[in-house]
Amino acid sequence: GLSGAELAQRAYQQAWVFGATFVLTREIETLRMGGVGFEVGISGGTTVEARSVILAMGVSYRRLDVPGVAELEGQGVHYGSSPSEARQFTGGDVFIVGAANSAGQAAVHLARYAASVTLVCRGSSLSRMSEYLIHEIDGKENINVRLGTHVLDVDGDGQLERLTLRGPDGDETVAAKGLFIMIGAEPRADWLPEEIDRDERGFVLAGPTYETSMPGVFAIGDLRADSVKRVASAVGEGSVVVQHVHRYLDSVEERAHVG
Repeated sequence: GLSGAELAQRAYQQAWVFGATFVLTREIETLRMGGVGFEVGISGGTTVEARSVILAMGVSYRRLDVPGVAELEGQGVHYGSSPSEARQFTGGDVFIVGAANSAGQAAVHLARYAASVTLVCRGSSLSRMSEYLIHEIDGKENINVRLGTHVLDVDGDGQLERLTLRGPDGDETVAAKGLFIMIGAEPRADWLPEEIDRDERGFVLAGPTYETSMPGVFAIGDLRADSVKRVASAVGEGSVVVQHVHRYLDSVEERAHVG
């Protein structure tokens, strides 16, 4: 097999061979029209000119501000869910914080391996979850749903061992082998200019060609509003958007010749 790290390294090497330039451990701070098309301001005072820009910053998971979470992150506490992580919880008790589709899908998958899976939901219902997922969860004997409940404390000696939950009937400490936090994500788009339209949650609005409201600037992956929020989808959008960029650049050249 090929690990994720190896795949990423090979992609890096291939892009480098084809002439791509990488700027590492820096942040993009500004984006504005100018120069040959756009000027991108990079932390440290560097400015790069570009004829087109593809935004692929992804999102940041909302953090769970509970004692013990930060200390045990990666040691039984996880943000998001990966199928490859499920097997390590075989025979254990797993908890998922969240009530949307992503949490429901994770619960169904983890239930194949864990002795029990518990969805911890602050709300009074699973109304944000698709009906088919709700029915599937109802049909799994080892999936429990605790409504009106939240995590109060996370504890363990170098590894997650127990959680304290607060629900309608009071506080309860339960054994836990895994805790998956799936309470939404926020786009890394605060630095974008106001000319780029975003929805009420800050995700970038883009058309069928992935072009934003600023011509020549494209958005792909989790950052884009109404995207699928899956790795395979983001990779697919990344490969397709290159075609649209070439078409955009061709149209710019045609207009320049006409002018």
